[in-house]
Amino acid sequence: MTRVTGDWLASTATQTVMGMLEDAGHLAYAVGGCVRNALLGVPVSDVDISTDARPHRVMDLAKAAGLKTVPTGIDHGTITVVAGGEGFEITTFRADVETDGRRAVIRYADDVHEDAVRRDFTMNALYADRRGTLIDPLGGLPDLEARHFRFILDADTRIKEDYLRILRFFRFSAWYGDPHAGMDPDALAAIAANIDGLDVLSRERVGHEMVKLLQAPDPLVAVSVMERLGVLAHVLPGAGITALGPYLMFETALGKAPDPMARMAVLGYFDGEALRLSKSQQRALVLYRDLTGSTQGPAELAYRHGAEVAQNVMALRAASFGSPLPTDMAVPITKGAEAKFPLKAKDLIPDYQGPALGEALRRAEDHWIAEGFAPDKAELRRWLDEG
Repeated sequence: MTRVTGDWLASTATQTVMGMLEDAGHLAYAVGGCVRNALLGVPVSDVDISTDARPHRVMDLAKAAGLKTVPTGIDHGTITVVAGGEGFEITTFRADVETDGRRAVIRYADDVHEDAVRRDFTMNALYADRRGTLIDPLGGLPDLEARHFRFILDADTRIKEDYLRILRFFRFSAWYGDPHAGMDPDALAAIAANIDGLDVLSRERVGHEMVKLLQAPDPLVAVSVMERLGVLAHVLPGAGITALGPYLMFETALGKAPDPMARMAVLGYFDGEALRLSKSQQRALVLYRDLTGSTQGPAELAYRHGAEVAQNVMALRAASFGSPLPTDMAVPITKGAEAKFPLKAKDLIPDYQGPALGEALRRAEDHWIAEGFAPDKAELRRWLDEG
């Protein structure tokens, strides 16, 4: 018998919350990503719990146990219970009454099978009690063992319930699928038939999902299939995968962790505002766009923007222009990242003031960079006075 194990399940906090429900006569199952990841042997970040207890019953039990509750999604049956400083989302078993491609009207259910049927993929419909006993209402375990993402029951129906599931299919495939086994043909056919449904989604939801997908260790297969089906053109207009493969190889060669904004940039998409990305993500996209087309060398890139950005930009240029990654860039990047401009504004006052002071500092810094960061303060001052 397959059992679910892990520190997350054995922890005092998890056992307290699940025991609180079970001891009161209710079902309490860890569900979804935590069970899936535990069985795949990958890290578990969040523990979601599914129960037959109604939301107000969950709140009453938590209060009696001295635990804090937050009604984070009470209208949809979800209560967050805090134990040991950790938040657990506890959701009452649900069944869909009505869907419109973006959100669902639900009713509460008493049966785990009904709860499982409304989920997206078979390997996300796996449950475990607090002892690690696996509950597999829909036969998702074989799919998980094969790393095969398959929609529950009918792919077309599942997608029409929430068109974001198209992107979730590719995101989960990128993270957990077997890239050599191919993707589920029924899923791909249903996705192709429902591409226009992506247009009803908020751009914020699309952006959030695409960032998660591009954080996967190797998203090449998933993004390639997205392009072939026309999904990529819907969610990232103008994007293309030509340079993605080379960029991912350069990433590996440099030993770099995935940077979703650099990966989005190598796809040729830069409108972070349209995707409602964070301000820092929007700035990163614009920066990569501008620096990829600039003439700044690796040393100047590292000095002005840091070693991480310099490496990304050099890899972006090589991938975009179809050239090899420069083999001699490590030394200048290190040198640039460690360089400290020796001249300060106070060193030029009172000879330079106002706009002239700023212009003198800029000229001196450009000269210092061009000279390989070699001139010291005195040499830079002499160069300005002679210029």
